[in-house]
Amino acid sequence: MSDGTLKIFAGLLMLEDLDPPPFICIEEPENGLYHKLLEALAEAFRTHATSKKGAPQIFVTTHQPYFVDALTPKEVWILEKGQDGFSRIQRASALEDVRNLVDQGLGLGGLWYSDYLDAR
Repeated sequence: MSDGTLKIFAGLLMLEDLDPPPFICIEEPENGLYHKLLEALAEAFRTHATSKKGAPQIFVTTHQPYFVDALTPKEVWILEKGQDGFSRIQRASALEDVRNLVDQGLGLGGLWYSDYLDAR
C-alpha cells in the first residue's frame, strides 16, 4: 500500500472512533493522496464534524489548494505571524473580495494561490 492509502485509511478509521476526543488536529492530510480524492476527504471531515451533537471539532492544516477548493470561506481560517511575533487569525469569509469572487464561482484554492487569502 502507498503512504497516501495508509494515511487516508488511518484518517477515516479515526472518524469511526466510538469515543472521539472533542478536538482533532490533522496535519496535511493531502500528502501522498491523489488530488481528486481531496474533495471527498474534506466532505468526510465536514460530515463527521457536523453529523451529531457533541461531534469533535476538526482542525486541518494544509498546503494544498485542491483541498482548500473543497471548503467554504466560513470553513477556512487564515493564520499569519506578524512582524511582532504574534499570530493573527481571521476567516476567509471576513475578506469581502474573497466572498465576492467565491460567489462568482472561483475556488478558494485558486484565490489562495493568487494571494487573495493573504491576511495583509
